[in-house]
Amino acid sequence: MRAAVAVEALKMRRSRLPWLTVLAFSVVALVGGLFMFILADQQRARAMGLLGAKASLVANEADWAAYFGFLAQANAVGGMVVFGLAVTWLFGREFSQGTAKDLLALPTGRGVIVSAKFVVGAVWFLVLGGYVYLLGLAIGAALGLPGWSGVLAVAGLGKLMTTSVMTTLLVAPVALAASAGRGYLPGVGFMIAAVFLAQIVAALGYGHVFPWSVPALFSGLAGPEREQPGVLGYALVLLVGVGGAWATASWWTRADQDR
Repeated sequence: MRAAVAVEALKMRRSRLPWLTVLAFSVVALVGGLFMFILADQQRARAMGLLGAKASLVANEADWAAYFGFLAQANAVGGMVVFGLAVTWLFGREFSQGTAKDLLALPTGRGVIVSAKFVVGAVWFLVLGGYVYLLGLAIGAALGLPGWSGVLAVAGLGKLMTTSVMTTLLVAPVALAASAGRGYLPGVGFMIAAVFLAQIVAALGYGHVFPWSVPALFSGLAGPEREQPGVLGYALVLLVGVGGAWATASWWTRADQDR
């Protein structure tokens, strides 16, 4: 297992995709900082051309609570896309590049290979969550946002990382789609469908029982008037993650790998 994780980590390190995910999360933190800058003084933002003369922003105050909330909400939606693309790459590349048959010819068990991919992906995604939080701290400090407290900072970190954990679980079926579809497109297609359905189901008021809507509801993206996920919603997220990982490992173990 240790050797398989090391190999998957080496593949990730030599790829450009990790740096692209870092860039994507950096943009999230910077955009959040821009919003806080605009909210702090809308007249100044208009004078600088950052806000139209007739435009207005209806949002929270420009403070740490609002900024932490934005980071968690952006992670709930953007994380599904970024993590989904990363999982598609982890699994689909073996088929798109024709290395699956070579990989499975090794003495390492297929289940171990799949587990190593999931381990590397999970660590990767949690590190990204921690990165965007630390970058957010630096940006918020540079802007001089009011309302700082240690309790708020810990709560903000907890919400952000919980959102990352749930999103990590929810992209597990993407691995199955990329594997069974033997390439990138099925994984990307599943990811797009999940994000689209999450918005529709949440708008209909059933997001608390649709796993892919739960992170957004938890982060407060849908607003305080929306029903928050209960035990059932969180249990479904866990079920999707465990079931997706098990189904992926089962497929790799039993499927014929003829190309």
